[in-house]
Amino acid sequence: MPGNMQWQTLLNAKRLGGRAAKVEAGRSAFLSDHDKIIFSGAFRRLARKTQVHPLANHDMVHNRMTHSLEVACVGRTLAIRVGERLQAQGKLPEKILPTDLGDIVQTTCLAHDIGNPPFGHTGEKAIQQWFKHEGAVFLQHLSLAQRCDFIFFDGNAQGLRILSSSESLQCNTGMHLTYASFAAFMKYPWSSKFISEKQGQKFGFFVSEMPMVEQAAEAVGLRLKSTLQGLAYARHPLSFLMEAADDFCYGLIDLEDGLYMNILQWQELFQVIKPLFDDVELGEIENQLVHVSENQRPHLVRGRVMDAYIGAAVDAFMQHEDAILAGDIDVDLISLCCTEVRESVENAKSLARLRIFSHPKKIEVEIGAFDIIATILHHLVPVLMATVDGDGTGFEHLSEFQARLVNNVLREVPIELQHDRYALLMAALDFVSGMTDNYAIKLSHQLREFSNYTKAC
Repeated sequence: MPGNMQWQTLLNAKRLGGRAAKVEAGRSAFLSDHDKIIFSGAFRRLARKTQVHPLANHDMVHNRMTHSLEVACVGRTLAIRVGERLQAQGKLPEKILPTDLGDIVQTTCLAHDIGNPPFGHTGEKAIQQWFKHEGAVFLQHLSLAQRCDFIFFDGNAQGLRILSSSESLQCNTGMHLTYASFAAFMKYPWSSKFISEKQGQKFGFFVSEMPMVEQAAEAVGLRLKSTLQGLAYARHPLSFLMEAADDFCYGLIDLEDGLYMNILQWQELFQVIKPLFDDVELGEIENQLVHVSENQRPHLVRGRVMDAYIGAAVDAFMQHEDAILAGDIDVDLISLCCTEVRESVENAKSLARLRIFSHPKKIEVEIGAFDIIATILHHLVPVLMATVDGDGTGFEHLSEFQARLVNNVLREVPIELQHDRYALLMAALDFVSGMTDNYAIKLSHQLREFSNYTKAC
């Protein structure tokens, strides 16, 4: 049995491809990773992607970008505090600072939703459903592992694809991140084939990125867990901190959004966080709350709530550090937190499911999202697949608009792969998942108008 993972290798600052990170004044290799995410087009598009409420009109409601920025703030503090504890125990490698851990986790938090398609998890389900039904015919010649990439499509795996290949900046390794940041990004470090018989689970990488994943896993020393059902590794320890930061934010922030949209009342939110405070703190908070409006109340308590969450997560991580390094922890970090914090986050998620996720307005928009995604895939994928045979079939009736659309997708596929079914289908996923909500709506309308026009003619 291999030994535990080691911080010395887990914090590997070399970049994908094995190249050493260049020395820069004013920023470390890990901080450079952070900047690469911020300046990427994929991150910029998050401003027009759904967090929870599709196409919300209220300016205070979160989109994917504002959510990711807030998660990054929480994740940075969480990781620095863990780093300080590790440093005090003499466990950090030489020349590694607690702030380096903060930079790595902040980077992964910024990128954690970067692969989400338009309309969030609804968009994921729409892509899955299309390939399970209408699009199934185009998967027939693929391997089982490749087919699983489409019928279990996951924004996490798409995000890793963006980081490692599709968002190419200066080289063929995508954003050219450090091994540490790349490995810590993998919240689910196993393939779609690994979960193919366990529907409902998530996965972290496609077949196309498997060589990159294997390279990074070896470089940081991730423990291999399985190769029989599909490639699977133990999680990088810092991915637990990214996940906790995300859970803390959307557990609380989803409720805040519900308050702004008049779906929830303040007392419903307050009941979720009250158990975090002792009687003295609670008295102080309640005295302050009477002097502010209901919409201002979340601002008043958010800092205290996050501090309680972060403190509990740091304690849980340090208490279970050995098991985490051994790859023996198969639950999230919140499940290991003290009862008050664990129940607070669970109650927040439960309230969001009951009152926010099932709200009629949200469901109505999401039903429309299925049709939007299906329309785009219906018009794009068959034409792309026609290029495999190289006979031009399917192109003769394309409008100039449609031809330009298909050519834009093909332009991102290397010439040597333009007759590869899997590569073309992955290019279609890159195109569709990269859309903002607004662009997806606009494009689906244009495609339907063209279809109606040709039928009328």
